[in-house]
Amino acid sequence: MRGAWRILAGAVLFATTACAAALPTARASTLDDAQSLFDRGQYSQAADLLSAAIAKSPEQPQFHYLLGRSYFEMADYSRSITSLEKAVELANANSQYHDWLGKAYGLKAEETQSLMFWSALSYARKAHHEFELAVQYDPTNLVAQRDLIQYLTNAPSFAGGGDDKALAQIDALTKVDPIEAQLARAQYWIYKKNFQEADKLYKEILSQKVKRVGVYLEVAEYYRDRGDGEDMETAVEAAMKVDASDRRMSYYRGVADVLDKQRAAEAEQLLRNYLATMPENSEAPSLASAHEWLGRLFEQENRNTEAAQEYKTAISLDAHDKTAREGLRRVEKR
Repeated sequence: MRGAWRILAGAVLFATTACAAALPTARASTLDDAQSLFDRGQYSQAADLLSAAIAKSPEQPQFHYLLGRSYFEMADYSRSITSLEKAVELANANSQYHDWLGKAYGLKAEETQSLMFWSALSYARKAHHEFELAVQYDPTNLVAQRDLIQYLTNAPSFAGGGDDKALAQIDALTKVDPIEAQLARAQYWIYKKNFQEADKLYKEILSQKVKRVGVYLEVAEYYRDRGDGEDMETAVEAAMKVDASDRRMSYYRGVADVLDKQRAAEAEQLLRNYLATMPENSEAPSLASAHEWLGRLFEQENRNTEAAQEYKTAISLDAHDKTAREGLRRVEKR
């Protein structure tokens, strides 16, 4: 479910960290402590700490923002919206706050669409509005730019989407950041199932010496989804040259090894390391995905009992993981 609204990999809470220094010492310490809990994936504890802090200092937008982010990671989108709306009310010109509120509205729309169409449509339109405000307040907010483009690409015309609007926004992004615009255009072609055009753009990006690890990891995800281990490995190697210490790297390296059907022992170690060190977070590959790829690895090696267990774990973490369900059916028939 989160995939539809997922932001650029590697984005961090710049606004929260930067604003902490401007708070009085006690409040800054509270925010730092909550941020530390958040970074470790202890979202419930972060929420408890922030809720107590808000009871004492209700006019601090940073508290409401990080509380909204914590609820977002807990998939409690109603409470995430409430907190992020308050953050926006207190700091209306903050582009990042608007963008995350848009994401929360978007996921609430997905959550309600099968039961209450008009309510889902209302949330979707609110998401569109927030993404537009985020870009309006800061056109250099590349995360917001991409979220707005993704919305315009995926949403029907009655919800404010459309090809003409998406392409116009991509053209506008070109003036801000040409590489990000290429990535956005490639995603547009993927949505249109024109993989030839998407592949051409990704190959162009790989030929450039970009200094942002997230760019290469986004390209790696494209080749992962296409089952292209060789090109995925090329993208991962480029990412490694930018930042080999990135915690997500073990996931991408492990998946590339599984696709290449080489270095099985290394692939297993890398994926297990990812599961052991990376908390569940919407800005990184899910733990369900890592378990699913372990399942694929074990299936390749005819370790069917272990493969079944990994697929079951993936499904328990993400009930919508169709690939894991298909894998489980395969190994259970053997």
